[in-house]
Amino acid sequence: MKLDSTDKQLIRLLQDDCKKTTKEYALHLQLSTTAVYERIKRLEKTGTIKAYVALVEKVKVAKNFTVFCHIKLVQHTKDNIRQFEREVVQLTEVVECYHLSGDYDYLLKIVVKDMEDYRNFMVSKLTAINHIGSTQSSFTIKEVKHSTAIPL
Repeated sequence: MKLDSTDKQLIRLLQDDCKKTTKEYALHLQLSTTAVYERIKRLEKTGTIKAYVALVEKVKVAKNFTVFCHIKLVQHTKDNIRQFEREVVQLTEVVECYHLSGDYDYLLKIVVKDMEDYRNFMVSKLTAINHIGSTQSSFTIKEVKHSTAIPL
Protein backbone atom coordinates (compact mmCIF):
# COMPACT_ATOMS: atom_id res chain seq x y z
CA MET A 1 0.00 0.00 0.00
CA LYS A 2 1.33 3.41 -0.95
CA LEU A 3 1.16 5.97 1.85
CA ASP A 4 0.71 9.62 0.99
CA SER A 5 1.99 12.46 3.17
CA THR A 6 -1.35 12.74 5.00
CA ASP A 7 -1.32 9.01 5.81
CA LYS A 8 2.20 9.37 7.20
CA GLN A 9 1.26 12.40 9.26
CA LEU A 10 -1.81 10.57 10.60
CA ILE A 11 0.30 7.54 11.53
CA ARG A 12 2.77 9.80 13.36
CA LEU A 13 -0.13 11.33 15.31
CA LEU A 14 -1.54 7.90 16.16
CA GLN A 15 1.88 6.62 17.26
CA ASP A 16 2.25 9.66 19.50
CA ASP A 17 -1.20 9.30 21.09
CA CYS A 18 -3.84 6.92 19.76
CA LYS A 19 -6.37 7.90 22.44
CA LYS A 20 -7.34 11.18 20.81
CA THR A 21 -10.67 11.49 19.03
CA THR A 22 -11.02 11.34 15.27
CA LYS A 23 -12.16 14.96 15.45
CA GLU A 24 -8.87 16.00 17.11
CA TYR A 25 -6.85 14.30 14.35
CA ALA A 26 -9.10 15.90 11.72
CA LEU A 27 -8.49 19.37 13.16
CA HIS A 28 -4.73 18.80 13.17
CA LEU A 29 -4.73 17.45 9.60
CA GLN A 30 -7.29 19.98 8.35
CA LEU A 31 -9.53 17.19 7.06
CA SER A 32 -13.10 16.19 7.78
CA THR A 33 -13.76 13.74 10.59
CA THR A 34 -15.16 11.28 8.04
CA ALA A 35 -12.02 11.50 5.88
CA VAL A 36 -9.78 10.79 8.88
CA TYR A 37 -12.03 7.94 10.05
CA GLU A 38 -11.89 6.35 6.57
CA ARG A 39 -8.10 6.70 6.43
CA ILE A 40 -7.72 5.04 9.83
CA LYS A 41 -10.04 2.18 8.82
CA ARG A 42 -8.08 1.69 5.56
CA LEU A 43 -4.76 1.64 7.46
CA GLU A 44 -6.20 -0.94 9.86
CA LYS A 45 -7.74 -3.06 7.09
CA THR A 46 -4.50 -3.20 5.10
CA GLY A 47 -2.54 -4.16 8.22
CA THR A 48 -0.46 -0.98 8.20
CA ILE A 49 -1.79 -0.40 11.71
CA LYS A 50 -1.57 -3.78 13.46
CA ALA A 51 -2.79 -2.96 16.97
CA TYR A 52 -3.29 -0.33 19.62
CA VAL A 53 -1.53 -0.90 22.94
CA ALA A 54 -0.96 0.66 26.34
CA LEU A 55 2.70 1.39 27.08
CA VAL A 56 3.36 0.40 30.68
CA GLU A 57 5.96 1.97 32.96
CA LYS A 58 8.20 -0.99 33.88
CA VAL A 59 9.11 0.34 37.32
CA LYS A 60 5.42 0.60 38.29
CA VAL A 61 4.88 -3.10 37.58
CA ALA A 62 8.22 -4.29 39.02
CA LYS A 63 9.63 -5.42 35.67
CA ASN A 64 12.45 -2.92 35.24
CA PHE A 65 15.40 -5.29 34.78
CA THR A 66 16.04 -5.56 31.03
CA VAL A 67 18.40 -8.14 29.59
CA PHE A 68 19.59 -8.67 26.03
CA CYS A 69 20.47 -12.31 25.51
CA HIS A 70 22.30 -13.63 22.44
CA ILE A 71 21.49 -17.24 21.60
CA LYS A 72 23.56 -19.61 19.51
CA LEU A 73 21.87 -22.85 18.44
CA VAL A 74 23.79 -26.13 18.44
CA GLN A 75 22.99 -26.53 14.74
CA HIS A 76 21.32 -24.04 12.48
CA THR A 77 18.87 -26.50 10.89
CA LYS A 78 15.31 -25.80 9.79
CA ASP A 79 13.87 -28.11 12.48
CA ASN A 80 15.98 -26.55 15.26
CA ILE A 81 15.00 -23.06 14.15
CA ARG A 82 11.29 -23.91 14.04
CA GLN A 83 11.36 -25.62 17.42
CA PHE A 84 13.31 -22.80 19.08
CA GLU A 85 10.97 -20.15 17.66
CA ARG A 86 7.85 -22.11 18.67
CA GLU A 87 9.10 -22.39 22.23
CA VAL A 88 10.60 -18.91 22.70
CA VAL A 89 7.38 -17.11 21.70
CA GLN A 90 5.68 -18.88 24.63
CA LEU A 91 8.01 -17.26 27.19
CA THR A 92 6.22 -14.20 28.58
CA GLU A 93 9.48 -12.69 29.85
CA VAL A 94 10.73 -12.46 26.25
CA VAL A 95 9.24 -9.25 24.86
CA GLU A 96 11.23 -9.26 21.60
CA CYS A 97 13.04 -11.94 19.62
CA TYR A 98 15.08 -11.46 16.45
CA HIS A 99 16.67 -14.03 14.14
CA LEU A 100 20.11 -12.61 13.32
CA SER A 101 22.96 -12.97 10.91
CA GLY A 102 26.48 -13.07 12.30
CA ASP A 103 28.02 -14.85 15.29
CA TYR A 104 24.73 -15.46 17.12
CA ASP A 105 21.47 -16.86 15.81
CA TYR A 106 18.99 -14.91 17.96
CA LEU A 107 18.75 -11.83 20.11
CA LEU A 108 16.16 -11.80 22.90
CA LYS A 109 14.98 -8.80 24.88
CA ILE A 110 13.90 -10.07 28.27
CA VAL A 111 12.09 -8.09 30.96
CA VAL A 112 12.06 -9.38 34.54
CA LYS A 113 12.02 -8.04 38.11
CA ASP A 114 15.72 -8.38 39.02
CA MET A 115 18.87 -10.48 38.64
CA GLU A 116 17.45 -13.32 40.73
CA ASP A 117 14.31 -13.37 38.58
CA TYR A 118 16.52 -13.52 35.47
CA ARG A 119 18.54 -16.39 36.91
CA ASN A 120 15.33 -18.32 37.63
CA PHE A 121 14.13 -17.60 34.08
CA MET A 122 17.42 -18.84 32.60
CA VAL A 123 17.57 -22.00 34.70
CA SER A 124 13.93 -23.06 34.54
CA LYS A 125 12.72 -21.76 31.18
CA LEU A 126 15.30 -20.63 28.65
CA THR A 127 17.83 -23.43 29.07
CA ALA A 128 14.96 -25.92 28.97
CA ILE A 129 14.62 -25.18 25.25
CA ASN A 130 16.39 -27.83 23.18
CA HIS A 131 19.17 -27.07 20.72
CA ILE A 132 20.59 -24.00 22.50
CA GLY A 133 24.36 -24.23 22.25
CA SER A 134 25.29 -21.08 24.15
CA THR A 135 23.95 -17.83 25.52
CA GLN A 136 25.55 -14.46 26.23
CA SER A 137 23.65 -11.93 28.34
CA SER A 138 24.03 -8.17 28.65
CA PHE A 139 22.24 -6.25 31.38
CA THR A 140 21.04 -2.71 30.87
CA ILE A 141 22.48 -0.02 33.10
CA LYS A 142 20.21 2.78 31.88
CA GLU A 143 17.59 3.07 29.18
CA VAL A 144 18.76 6.08 27.18
CA LYS A 145 16.15 5.94 24.41
CA HIS A 146 13.11 3.76 23.95
CA SER A 147 10.49 4.26 21.29
CA THR A 148 7.84 2.10 19.75
CA ALA A 149 7.21 4.58 16.93
CA ILE A 150 8.35 3.71 13.42
CA PRO A 151 9.96 6.79 11.83
CA LEU A 152 8.15 7.92 8.69
